[in-house]
Amino acid sequence: MKNLINKIKPTTRTTIVTLLFVIFFFGLSQLLVNTGMAGYSYEGLLIPMCFYIILAVSLNLTVGILGELSLGHAGFMCIGGYVGAVFAMLTENVITSDLLRYLLALVIGGVVAGLFGALIGFSILRLKGDYLAIVTLAFGQITYKILQQCHLIKDCNGLHFSFSEPIDASKIDSASKVVILNGAQTITGVEKYKSLIVSVIILLVTLIVIYNLIDSRAGRAFKAIRDNSIAAESIGINISKYKLIVFFTSAFFAGVAGAMYAHTTSLEASKFDFNLSIMFLVYVVLGGIGKIRGSIIATIILYALPELLRDFATYRMIVYAIILIVMMIVTNNEKCKRIIDSVTTKLKFWKKTAKEDN
Repeated sequence: MKNLINKIKPTTRTTIVTLLFVIFFFGLSQLLVNTGMAGYSYEGLLIPMCFYIILAVSLNLTVGILGELSLGHAGFMCIGGYVGAVFAMLTENVITSDLLRYLLALVIGGVVAGLFGALIGFSILRLKGDYLAIVTLAFGQITYKILQQCHLIKDCNGLHFSFSEPIDASKIDSASKVVILNGAQTITGVEKYKSLIVSVIILLVTLIVIYNLIDSRAGRAFKAIRDNSIAAESIGINISKYKLIVFFTSAFFAGVAGAMYAHTTSLEASKFDFNLSIMFLVYVVLGGIGKIRGSIIATIILYALPELLRDFATYRMIVYAIILIVMMIVTNNEKCKRIIDSVTTKLKFWKKTAKEDN
């Protein structure tokens, strides 16, 4: 058995361990909810936790693997959420299967968001560092501001769309009208699809795709561009091509997560602001830039923490901020890292000694 495990590539072992961790965590969480050991408020965190993990992991692909700072991830989530919601509402009477309509909404929302990601990536290929961050930040802000001005109504005569101004009521059959988009108002007409099993499966598929992409030839090119773009270009790596692949893939999964979000709760454009993008970046930084498993663990802890601290009422956000600061110090301070490495080495030595004694 040990020889068989040693034959598996380290990257494959990492993927398998991560997938098993995700399955174990969500399986144990659901078991605790079913047995009454965890409250129903905790159950409501599990499905949102899935798409927040997808968002953190997809952002880590851009920030950690490619080495480019993006502050507009909430914009791709917003596009995917709105496209998925509109598709689901327009095809409600056409596609009778709720699961099929839900999955198609995720794919279409992801593809449209991915195309916007590729478009943004193509337009800023020569930018890097602070300039890239500013452009992606502007994209995220512009996206949700534009969607706040859109009006879309469906009636027996077809679709009526207007930008910036409400649609003329005289042109609409009020008896059969269905309001899909109504400016800055909340979208509530999307049929909710809350299935933890389906959400976990989508999360596992996302992790498998991203891990395989990182471990592929393209993944090695991403890391080469991150480490030294001039050296990477000198050995024939097409930097523009691989940057577009990363931007498309990252935005695609952000769009998928946005469509999942739209089918879980009410959709409002103002929620996809700069603060949401920063929250995703916090998940990535605290989990370790370039570490997919770290992003998963950080998202689980930081997303669930405010809810678990509700008993502290006024002080919960103070406690949350203190924990954030401590995690930032521990994960980025070289002295703390050396202490952790020393403890880990000692634990491995004691474990090896115990096996030899037996």
